[in-house]
Amino acid sequence: MSKETESPNTGRLNAAERLGTEPVGKLLLRFSIPAVTGMLVNALYNVVDRIFVGQGVDEMALGGLSLVLPLMTISMAFAMLFGIGAANMISMRLGAGRKKEAAGALSHCFWLLVLTGVLLMILERIFIDPLLSILGAQDGSGVLSYARSYYRIILFGQVFMMVGFGFSHCTRAQGFPTITMISMILGAGLNMLLDPLFIFVFRWGVEGAAWATIISQLASAIWILSFSMSRKAVIPLRLFGFKPSLRIIGQIMTFGSAQFLLQLMMSGVQLLYNTSMGWYGAESLGVANGGDIALTGMNIVGSISMLILMPVFGINQGAQPILGYNYGAKQFRRVRKTYLGAVAAATVVCTLGFVIAETFPVFLVRLFSPGGSPALLAFAPRAMRIAAIMMPLNGFQIVSSNVFVVTGRPKISIFLSMLRQFIVLLPCMLIFGRIWKLWGVVAANPVADGFSLLLTGTLIFFELRKLRAAEKTS
Repeated sequence: MSKETESPNTGRLNAAERLGTEPVGKLLLRFSIPAVTGMLVNALYNVVDRIFVGQGVDEMALGGLSLVLPLMTISMAFAMLFGIGAANMISMRLGAGRKKEAAGALSHCFWLLVLTGVLLMILERIFIDPLLSILGAQDGSGVLSYARSYYRIILFGQVFMMVGFGFSHCTRAQGFPTITMISMILGAGLNMLLDPLFIFVFRWGVEGAAWATIISQLASAIWILSFSMSRKAVIPLRLFGFKPSLRIIGQIMTFGSAQFLLQLMMSGVQLLYNTSMGWYGAESLGVANGGDIALTGMNIVGSISMLILMPVFGINQGAQPILGYNYGAKQFRRVRKTYLGAVAAATVVCTLGFVIAETFPVFLVRLFSPGGSPALLAFAPRAMRIAAIMMPLNGFQIVSSNVFVVTGRPKISIFLSMLRQFIVLLPCMLIFGRIWKLWGVVAANPVADGFSLLLTGTLIFFELRKLRAAEKTS
């Protein structure tokens, strides 16, 4: 069929079919660059958001944003559960030529994201005060009021965040990484414009930062949905005639369960982190508000870590549809080449981030708090250096865990996530905290990374052997 006479439907399918025919290196670049750009812009938005809060309000406001992070991570976990789960299902079903099942996954993803977002918003609005009371701040903490003011507004954008973030994975899985990138850039760019306006001009403080965030999330959701419902999509979203299927919901949740559990455990770890900062901060830092200072310092460290790791998540997301499509099409050599290329790129990014964090920690802290207190400037740079020790190897860990989801064994990916975020990290935080107080809690992360790396390396070694064996028989 000539290009001139090719039907619109066939043209749309070619976007997905190229996943199994184009050179792997070219594909990885084409999919990863938009994903990395989008994730990096998104990370910059979060970092700049906190810089504006730190400079436009005060350093305690940064601690307030850190306090509500466990709740925001739970929302992100559900967006990943349905978004990544549906995306994995879509790419694999398209690779196997089962378009109708891919379309069913897309419709289910949309309604799962909307209904879950509404439910979370209602429940958290009702129980906001009890929730904030258990998030880790000590009695009389100065960060609680900032946390309440910020989060009660953020909740209004719960559905926008979940749809915009969750559906972006489905768009990428259909072969349109640039659409996802534009969605992220749109939201991040708008947020960075509104933040200074609301914080410095209107003087709305942390509430201004919250309004800027939800307006930006709404813009991203509108963009991604407008494309998904257009004829340009491989499987356009159809809102009418939808019939829920427990089987499809179960499959989506199975494919997305690894990232969901990872995010959920991250929420629990963040809660323990916040509590530990409050317990040990005053004693270790020697100031009355040491707990709040420690919360603020770890917020800064977490922001820098996020800025470094977001491009790695972008590489991982860029590789996912290529891995899923080719595994579904039984092109195992392309699966292995994609994995190795993604690991190499992720390792380069993490190594560069490690060098920057170890070399310029004071400069990075002052970006958030130019007039930071002596206690903050004594704690945060040292904490950043400790947290970044294992950074060069984090890319391998992130990309490798995703391979087991693509190959149809999400339980292994779940276990690796639990190993890093719970099985090893939690005991390290508790034991090290008792022995070395605040600095023991800070050091728990790189120690957990080291243990997880050893087991991940062992499992992925055998997985690659299986792929090589499958190449010979396919």
